[in-house]
Amino acid sequence: MPDQLAYWVAFNHIKGFGSVRFQLLLNYFSSLEAAWNATPIELAAAGVHERQIKAILDFREKNTPEDLLNKIQRSGISVVTRMDDNYPALLKLIATPPPVLYFKGTLPEQDKKCIAIVGTRRMTAYGSEMAREISAFLASRGVVIVSGLARGIDSVAHQAALNCGGETAAVLGSGVDVIYPPEHRLLAKNITESGALISDYPPGTAPERTNFPPRNRIISGMCSACIIIEAGEKSGSLITARFAAEQGREVFVLPGNLNAPQSIGTNRLIRDGARPLLQKEELLEFIESYESVNPVALNKKIQISFEDPLEQKILDLIDVEALHVDEISRRLGLTAGKASSILTMLELKGFVQETAPQTYRKYLSLF
Repeated sequence: MPDQLAYWVAFNHIKGFGSVRFQLLLNYFSSLEAAWNATPIELAAAGVHERQIKAILDFREKNTPEDLLNKIQRSGISVVTRMDDNYPALLKLIATPPPVLYFKGTLPEQDKKCIAIVGTRRMTAYGSEMAREISAFLASRGVVIVSGLARGIDSVAHQAALNCGGETAAVLGSGVDVIYPPEHRLLAKNITESGALISDYPPGTAPERTNFPPRNRIISGMCSACIIIEAGEKSGSLITARFAAEQGREVFVLPGNLNAPQSIGTNRLIRDGARPLLQKEELLEFIESYESVNPVALNKKIQISFEDPLEQKILDLIDVEALHVDEISRRLGLTAGKASSILTMLELKGFVQETAPQTYRKYLSLF
């Protein structure tokens, strides 16, 4: 893999090249190096769309894989692909694992248990106290605490793990060299000393809003269980819970005050089949009994809120049958470019899958 790593990095820098398109190239070409040097005709024969072929040609005209990789490594950032032995083992098992991960620090060892702790940015005093207590309880027993470096519950969970000498990993919705929020730069630096900052976005990527739902999928995918401390009605933590359930991971939820807006989402998760966390000792029992990832799903749908209402409209449109992007554009009165952009984001979030060139259907097992 070392001689191929630069080509994985190069393709990862091309917007829209996620796990599905990586696999398309790997299935057709002998290596990603061969794909990188392929002619437009060969790329088209592999199933790469015209606009993606143009993106590849434009990018390779201005960049060389070796220079990209050298620049990244000189900046103190490490790279791992899903073909490598030190790629997070549980993450390899999800439907479409990220092809490339960038990290600063040290990835969790393969035999270590990882548990996610996530929740609202607008936490209550109770939520803060419980996040701190639960994180310290687990970290002091050798569990790696995984979260998203966000304000609120995430940062409390990371800091509590560090305070007791434990290990924690932060998965970012930006490049690992772009810390967001900026006030967490010191926390991020401390995390790299006993854990890792991780991202599937290339260095330099800004923390755009659309980056965070796919990031949540990595948080849950790395872990055997996910603990939701507090989540409002439209909290991104609900998407993390959804991904965790789809990936066959246990979802623990801290019951909350019925009158608190920070508990609307968490209490609904419990109603919909998630496991209420009533005692910290339950987590130890789970860790001790956990052997492998089992296909556990919540009994009912978890409500997901979309930032862009067009995402929901497209999902409603392709609820049963797969549709070509041109047909989706026609029915919704969108330009093909706009429809393709939204579909690309839905695919990255794991909500749709491409069944044929430019033809999409809802990823039904999520709904």
